[in-house]
Amino acid sequence: MTKTPRSKRDINGILLLDKPAGYTSNQALQAVKHLLQARKAGHTGSLDPLATGLLPLCFGEATKVSQFLLDADKRYWVAIRLGQTTSTYDAEGEVLVTRPVQLTRPVIEAALRQFQGEIQQIPPMYSAIKQAGQPLYKLARAGIEVERPPRRVVIHALSLVRWQDDRLELTVSCSKGTYIRSLAHDLGETLGCGGHVMGLRRLATGGFSVEQAITLEALQNLPEDGRLARLLPLDQALTHLPAVDLSLNAAYYLCQGQVVTAPHGVPMGVVRLYEAGGRFLGLGEVQSDGRVAPKRLLRPPEQADITPEIG
Repeated sequence: MTKTPRSKRDINGILLLDKPAGYTSNQALQAVKHLLQARKAGHTGSLDPLATGLLPLCFGEATKVSQFLLDADKRYWVAIRLGQTTSTYDAEGEVLVTRPVQLTRPVIEAALRQFQGEIQQIPPMYSAIKQAGQPLYKLARAGIEVERPPRRVVIHALSLVRWQDDRLELTVSCSKGTYIRSLAHDLGETLGCGGHVMGLRRLATGGFSVEQAITLEALQNLPEDGRLARLLPLDQALTHLPAVDLSLNAAYYLCQGQVVTAPHGVPMGVVRLYEAGGRFLGLGEVQSDGRVAPKRLLRPPEQADITPEIG
């Protein structure tokens, strides 16, 4: 007997996944999307297959706020194998050069200080960045290496967790766009012995922590209502933005695309908008004259099948 395929649903919310090793971010997304039978979904920043840890997944209307998680600062734990340089800057690549490791703790700590703050970083060839319309990793697989312009990134904190022989463990707090593989490679070159990533775990993204996340296996073992209960309200990704309550009347006209009067004293810039202290409407932008214009509004709740309660 042939099973009737389940229909896709409009599900709105953010699920914090603890991505397993061996999955690309998109493979992890598709697995969860299938479990939830969700119609629309997206992830918020790629993790390499080797990496584990926090991967926020946005469903339905939450995809409208995914850019804020893409742009958010990140925190990682990374294990670096010293003495070997690889083609991919991680353990999945071909070993290109092997060098002896003769270091002291003061030398390592001095090298780490060179990478803190604003730095220029050259992305690895094995990355999804496009050059002349081609992802760099496709060129790399074809044996082609091209010059990559350096990019400005910020390393907010770089701490030595453990060092023993040729294994170095660090925690890294950094801006969006930072390649931990490039950091490991460049640190190895600064130390004179080379190095590559042998283990990587994302600990935090914006205001979310991996302690809040669920593994794919645990999610698979939950009943359907338990899976849906893991969805977080959309506005939890935006707690760094000021919240603005609009009257029912102002909220109505704002949702029609009109500029409305904001409460007194609200600073200029992007804000979270709520209808009279209740329903989350989406994002607005407070203008110089004190009025607020719609920027990224959500669909009215009656148009969605499942919408988590906003606390």
